[in-house]
Amino acid sequence: MFRNCGNGGTTAIVEALPGDAMRITLKMARPWRFKPGQHMYLYVPSVGLWTSHPFSVAWSQTEEIVTDEKGIVMSRQDVLALQKPTLSLLVRRRTGFTDKLYKRAERSVDGRIALKALVEGPYGSIHALDSYGTVVLFAGGVGITHIVPFVRHLVAGYAEGTVAARRVTLVWTIQSPEHLEWIRPWMTTILGMERRREILRIMLFISRPRNTKEIQSPSATVQMFPGRPNIDTLVGIEAENQIGAMGVLVCGNGSMSDDVRRVCRKRQTKTHIDFIEESFTW
Repeated sequence: MFRNCGNGGTTAIVEALPGDAMRITLKMARPWRFKPGQHMYLYVPSVGLWTSHPFSVAWSQTEEIVTDEKGIVMSRQDVLALQKPTLSLLVRRRTGFTDKLYKRAERSVDGRIALKALVEGPYGSIHALDSYGTVVLFAGGVGITHIVPFVRHLVAGYAEGTVAARRVTLVWTIQSPEHLEWIRPWMTTILGMERRREILRIMLFISRPRNTKEIQSPSATVQMFPGRPNIDTLVGIEAENQIGAMGVLVCGNGSMSDDVRRVCRKRQTKTHIDFIEESFTW
């Protein structure tokens, strides 16, 4: 109740996206301290009554401060009170609650709808990747939800000198180029971050492209490929160019996680590799 009461309450802005996915932006009533790897429980009474559903948080930020019209100097407490923190989720449409929520957004004029919501959290253990010199992040489909906060955190930490990371590679597998829209606003922010080109490499694999000609790499640090990734080859390349210990984080379907685990296990005797798996289970 403390999290969601006051300041107009918590509002959920639900956007219907291609590929039966939703981007949910939560405008929180009170400040929220979120760290990569955490999740929360979402209640939308007008859709699911008082049932709650767990979701990984993909993005967090604070909206611009509303300044006083008369230019009166405000105290720090007043400034904090005017800040509106937002949390963003990426949710795949399934059955029940997510199906109803998607249909509500899809039927709206612009594919977007605002609903009153309640949020509980944050929860979850945090896998700190700050001490690894090399970090490889594998995501399958909507599993990018869990990965994006780590990418942002590591790139920012590299620029500030607060993490050990010197090589960060993101490998994301999706079925269609349309699915890039799921994280477009967040990825645009990451690509514009200070010193991003020095540390981050992004590899996008389109498993079911309509036409291979539509697969074009935007730059040397952001590359697109048709088909599925050869995980053994990718991890092998990173191991050959490894700086410090390597942390490998995967969030995807069971077969992807199994493949990444097998490849990492095979190389653990030759170098230092830690394997971390995140699975959406409840």
